[in-house]
Parts: sequence; structure tokens; C-alpha cells
Amino acid sequence: MDVGLFNLMGYRTRGRSTADIYDVTVAQVKAAEQAGFSIAWFAEHHFSNYCVCPSPLMMVARLAGETSRIRLASGVVIVPLYHPSRLIAEIGMVDSLTHGRLVLGIGSGYQPYEFERFGQDLAESTPRLLEAMEMMEKAFAAETFAHSGTHYGMPAAHIAPRPVRGMPEVWVAGDNPDLHRYAAQRDCVVMVTPRHFTPAMLAAARARFEGIRRSAGKTGETLRFGAMRPFCVTDDKDEAQRFLENTRWQIRLSQSLRRREQEMDGGMIIEKTWEGEPSLEEMGAHMMVGDAATVAARMAAEIRAAAPCHYLLQVQVGDMDPATGMRSIEAWQRQVKPLLEREVGALDRIGLAPAAA
Repeated sequence: MDVGLFNLMGYRTRGRSTADIYDVTVAQVKAAEQAGFSIAWFAEHHFSNYCVCPSPLMMVARLAGETSRIRLASGVVIVPLYHPSRLIAEIGMVDSLTHGRLVLGIGSGYQPYEFERFGQDLAESTPRLLEAMEMMEKAFAAETFAHSGTHYGMPAAHIAPRPVRGMPEVWVAGDNPDLHRYAAQRDCVVMVTPRHFTPAMLAAARARFEGIRRSAGKTGETLRFGAMRPFCVTDDKDEAQRFLENTRWQIRLSQSLRRREQEMDGGMIIEKTWEGEPSLEEMGAHMMVGDAATVAARMAAEIRAAAPCHYLLQVQVGDMDPATGMRSIEAWQRQVKPLLEREVGALDRIGLAPAAA
């Protein structure tokens, strides 16, 4: 098991500088590399303050020359919003720019608000993704390729920018059975992103994904499974409470967008509660927020329940001070990881074996 830094790049206060958000992200990725994080993830969303990163591949390219070891990942590319020929070429280019450090996280999208503004049908998103990935696999496997499908066609063509080692490693996001079958067939890591999950909910998600994997003829227990988690290591109870409150704000925006219930004030999504929303106290009882011992114990509980191979840790939420995120990044290596290893053993042995009973 290892950890990555998840960068959503949203803002809560109207007028926040986009350039400042990018600069904070760059600085935190560089700090994460120094702190032993294995991957830096960059989200993709459009048209609101929920996220100011419309192109994770541009962020990967930006960090290619600023880092040397950490892998750089789309978290995720919303594949149906791209024309495949351009997306495939840009993936080949950015993998070369990173000298093979690209991790290609893919998803079909979930926000009707985005798809409507791209003139795309959300109901077609999964078949479009699968067809685009078929094209990508053909494009990187041979000097030229052609394609004739339901949604896309391509006469014989050569994709000039080539990835370093052929098709990049693909990770799949979401809770979509069709995408999980694709992941099972190709042994991709699957990711879940709900920020408010408990260990039992993570274990239930893993069980569902194992079932899909078995239906594809693979061994369920060898599922590779990643989970996104808000992460704030602090001894200051007020700071922890502010982080939880900002995390709830972010979840509220995501739930509104998912359910087509968003209301806009210009470019700002109006914060609203969602049905079944936990209280801050309930969130604070299991999230990875608190002192190092608390965070390590909660991570250990999730590892025992669901055996993830990777955590996407989000240290920057809402209008939290970036210094708080920096301290959490540094605390992973100095404080949390040693405590966690005392609880569960060497982390590199976790993630492929069956979850503990």
C-alpha cells in the first residue's frame, strides 16, 4: 500500500485567484514528493468553483519538470468530453514529458451540468469511454491504426507522440459495473471517492468490486482498490473542526452536482445539505482528521476492513490555509506512517491479500 496526493483545486471564497490555487497545488505536490508520496492526482471539472482544473493532463505537464520521482496522474480524465484522437495524442505527449511517470486515471463523468454545457449526453458516457479506450489501446500498440465504431470513426492514422512504455497504467474511478468489468479484464486499479465513507462502507464497496471481478473470470481477492480520503493531521481541535466543516462544504457541492440539484450564484455553487447527510460529529468520528495517533488508527481500521492498495489523500479543501495542508503532507512521513506500520506491518505487503475478517 502507498499514498498519493489528491488535488481537487476548488475555492470557497469568491474572487480567489486561480493562479494562486495552481501555485499552491504545485508547491504541495513538490512537498508530497519529498514526503514519500507515490502519486500526485489532478481532478477534472468544469464551469464552477468546485474545481478550477479543466485539464489534469496540463497539470501533469506542468509538474513534469518540477518533480523527478513522484508519478503524476489524472484523477480523472473525463474521457467522453474529449475527441479520442486528440486525447490519445495528448496522453502520448504527456507520458513522454514525464518520462513514463503518467498514471492515466479515467472516468465516465457524473455531472449533468458539465455534460449539458459540452453538448454531450450523460447517458452515452460509458459506451463512449469504452470505445475511446479501445481506440487508445490500438493506437499505442501499432504504428498506425484505424477504427470504425458506434460513436467514433478514424481512417488509418499514426499517433505521433508515443508513450515511453506503450499503454500507460490505467486506473478506473467510480462505481459503474461496466467500467469495473473493463478494469477487471485489464487488471486496472479501481478507485472510490466518497469522502464520508466508514470502514464498513469501504468494505462493502470492495465486496461489490470483487464480485464484478469474479464475474469477469478473475480472482476477487486480488482486486487492487484505491480510496480517496480527506486528510488533516493536527493537534489543534479548532483546526480539525474547520477542516471537517470545509470537507462537508465540498461534499455538499458534489452531491448537488451529482443529483442535478445545483443552484448557481454566478460561478459559485450554492451550498445545500443533502438527504442522509451525517453531522460534523459523525464525520469527525471516523474521518482521517485529528492528531497523528488518531489518523493512523483510523487508517489501520480501514486497511483491516478493505485492504486498499492506495490512498488518495486530500489535504486542501475549501478555504483552509495551505499551511495546514503542508503540515499534513509532512506529518505522513514523520508521524503517521511509522504509527500505521506498528498497527498493520509493512505497507508494501498490503493491498493484494484478502481483507482481514
